[in-house]
Amino acid sequence: MYSKELTKGTLQPIILKLLSQHDKMYGYEITKKVKELTKGKIDISEGALYPILHKMESNKILETEKVYIGKRIRKYYSVTKSGKQLITDQTNQINDFIKTLSLIFNPKTI
Repeated sequence: MYSKELTKGTLQPIILKLLSQHDKMYGYEITKKVKELTKGKIDISEGALYPILHKMESNKILETEKVYIGKRIRKYYSVTKSGKQLITDQTNQINDFIKTLSLIFNPKTI
C-alpha cells in the first residue's frame, strides 16, 4: 500500500475519474472500487474520502442524490458539468506529472 503522503494529492482526481466512469457512486462504493482497481495499493479511508467529497460538493464539482435503502439514506455523488471539465484538466495534469517524474526516476540512458 502506498503512503498517505504519496496519494494525498491524487485523491480528488481519482474520485472524479471513477465518478465519470460510473455515473454515480456512494462513498463506500468509491473506496471499494479504488482498492479493487489498484489491487489494494491505494486504500482511501473514510477520514480522507468524505472531506474531499464534501469540499467538491460545496464547490459545485459534485452533486448529490439521497436514496432511501430501507430505513437508511444512501448519498450518491455524481459529477456536475463544471466538474466534467475539471476531470479532463486534472487527467491531463496527472499524465504530464507522471511523465515528468519519469524524467527523474527513470532517466533514459544514452
